[in-house]
Amino acid sequence: MQIKINDTLRAYIEPLTESEYQALERSILTEGCRDALVLWEDVLVDGHNRYQICQEHGVPFKAIENTSFRSLEDVKLWMIDNNLGRRSISDYQRGVLALRKKEIMTARALELAAEAAAEDAKIAPPEDGDAPSKKPAAMPLASREDIARAARLSSATIGQIEKIQKTATPELVEAVRAGTISINAAATVASLPEEVQLAAVAGGKKELQKAAKEVRDLRAASRPAKEPKESKAAPAVDYGDIPMDVQELRSENAALREKNAALLEEITVLQRRLSELTSA
Repeated sequence: MQIKINDTLRAYIEPLTESEYQALERSILTEGCRDALVLWEDVLVDGHNRYQICQEHGVPFKAIENTSFRSLEDVKLWMIDNNLGRRSISDYQRGVLALRKKEIMTARALELAAEAAAEDAKIAPPEDGDAPSKKPAAMPLASREDIARAARLSSATIGQIEKIQKTATPELVEAVRAGTISINAAATVASLPEEVQLAAVAGGKKELQKAAKEVRDLRAASRPAKEPKESKAAPAVDYGDIPMDVQELRSENAALREKNAALLEEITVLQRRLSELTSA
């Protein structure tokens, strides 16, 4: 069989880094191609890097056809779920894949609902007056929490990845993929104008961190101060000549509370993932 390459499918999953590709190549040359390639009829679905390495070095390989695929969307959903099950992909990649899954499932649910409505319109109501039963539609990932569970991430992280996809420059996205900047910081920098993002990326990790800090500080300073709750009068404390900017302290406290909540959510996700790894 002549295996065909679909450029859309080949580019659908994040490519390996150069070091990852070299490690895979060494493994195949040493141990052979242990995992079979997966095909949709004669189109390659899973194993593009293995196929390329085997072709270059004349290494034999096995290929199996998945007969459950009915459309390109079926293939993409399988690729997403297959990669979400892998432990080696980054959190950013997980989030991107889960968001892609949401798009496919939402579109599919709308199509099924439209088909069901069209069929019901052709069917006359039964004599007993009951409405005709509608064909159930596939349930999409309806909320950010659903997407987060699919990706095994926090809903806050999913929101940050959505923001990066919408407003980050390609250069900033590449910095996230490379691990130069965290998802949290990248989402913050993504709120800046494109030229500022480009300058931050060009400056490297320290400049990116500096840009993210400046945005956070500006946001904290612009938050209105909350009215203090009424409480029993506390004894006066003499701070001597130490200056104290109450507004600044309140802003810093609000920012620290926000960071603490995000960290607690991240810890919960990490504990869940650790539990999954230890039980595997």
